[in-house]
Amino acid sequence: MLYTLLAIIAAYLLGALTFAVFVCKMLGLPDPRSYGSNNPGASNVLRSGSKLAAILTLLLDAFKGFIPVLLVKLDGEPYGMGAGTMALVGLAAFLGHLYPIFFGFKGGKGVATAAGVILAISWPLGLATLGTWLIIAYFFRYSSLAALVAAVFAPVYYLMGDGVAWSADKSIVMALVVMSAMLVYAHRENITRLLKGTESRLGKKAA
Repeated sequence: MLYTLLAIIAAYLLGALTFAVFVCKMLGLPDPRSYGSNNPGASNVLRSGSKLAAILTLLLDAFKGFIPVLLVKLDGEPYGMGAGTMALVGLAAFLGHLYPIFFGFKGGKGVATAAGVILAISWPLGLATLGTWLIIAYFFRYSSLAALVAAVFAPVYYLMGDGVAWSADKSIVMALVVMSAMLVYAHRENITRLLKGTESRLGKKAA
């Protein structure tokens, strides 16, 4: 229990590092919370016009979801940490991004961090989810719509692969469902804009 608790706390603290702010400051760009959607995430950083900043933000945000889960997956068994801990650690990193203690509990929407968590749980599942995001983003040019569709399909893919590509675990299913629900909730304003036809498209520079 102690190792599990420490792993959850460490995952949350890593997730709470809002890399979008750090990357933009390092590259001399405006704070991503001051333009566009005011969201400290890769898609909003892209609106600054810097593809480098957006790519770095995307990779670092995914990294903070990927690493904690992978460490538990590869090295957790000797310390009594199994699939249940892996699910909790993934959720902790994801919640850290959404509600970072270092930034007044006002973070991003968690798309890249969730992708990192899913990739660490299962790379085929991660690729299927990322593939869904890419297809929707390519044809519709809305990052938010792509994130919503991918979020809904992630737990569906996991259940579909049970007994074929992996053995589904109830704790992992619950973690995926909770992350999907919270991703949809985090995009509630985007959903309103999508319905009104006022949502910004991918790559559009912020005023």
